[in-house]
Amino acid sequence: MQLNSKQRKILRSKAHNLKPSIIIGKSGLDEPVFKSIDECVDSNELIKIKFNDYKDDKSTFLCRINDRLKTHTVGVVGNIAILYRQNPDLDKRIYKIE
Repeated sequence: MQLNSKQRKILRSKAHNLKPSIIIGKSGLDEPVFKSIDECVDSNELIKIKFNDYKDDKSTFLCRINDRLKTHTVGVVGNIAILYRQNPDLDKRIYKIE
């Protein structure tokens, strides 16, 4: 599934009030961070990630996260990124986007 601009706009508005679920710090993207991101996206579908360190590498990190966890980058504002992965179970979906 690829997100179009209308869907990204809707998801950005839904993410506005969310606080960052994951903070990327000194350890960077190691296995526990990937596991935490995967668990957060499984339960919430839409999450925010804050980059405290590696701010210049955030686009590379987001590509690695998206490739490995099959997420989509909805948007990036400053050092905070919004990620989305639709739940495959229709009954458990939180955000209904078409």
